[in-house]
Amino acid sequence: MKGARADSGKTPQARALPQQRLHAWLTPGRGRRSERISDLLCFLKGADKELLPKMVNTLLNAKLSETENGKHVSILDLLGNILIIPQATLGGRVKGRSMQHRCNSGKEEGLELDSQFVNQCKKELAANSKCAEAEVAAEHSTYGNRQVLSYTHLIEL
Repeated sequence: MKGARADSGKTPQARALPQQRLHAWLTPGRGRRSERISDLLCFLKGADKELLPKMVNTLLNAKLSETENGKHVSILDLLGNILIIPQATLGGRVKGRSMQHRCNSGKEEGLELDSQFVNQCKKELAANSKCAEAEVAAEHSTYGNRQVLSYTHLIEL
């Protein structure tokens, strides 16, 4: 059985949770915006910039989204805007009855990886002729801010 992790013997360096949404809102002084894909993202200790091209390629090209007729398509084929949200809670682990986030990358490293990830996503969208023609955009929330769109936790047992 294939799992979500491509290299099952390696410790994960990041966690991403793409979600197809009819609407999502980001309001850091930009007003409300309707988006099609929200991508919650967390970099873990040991993550480095070498991971980013594979991560961008996987998230943009995997057929994870469903069209109105039930066909599975990639984010690039969906032609919907992308909202990238740093979500530290994805790096948490249950200890006792609470979550600890000691597996997350440091703030400076996470900020740099997040910035590079966003830039690479924007470049890929611009390089894709269908996305460029449809003016598909990649927006992002501010790294380090407390996210109140959702509190998503990933629990591995």
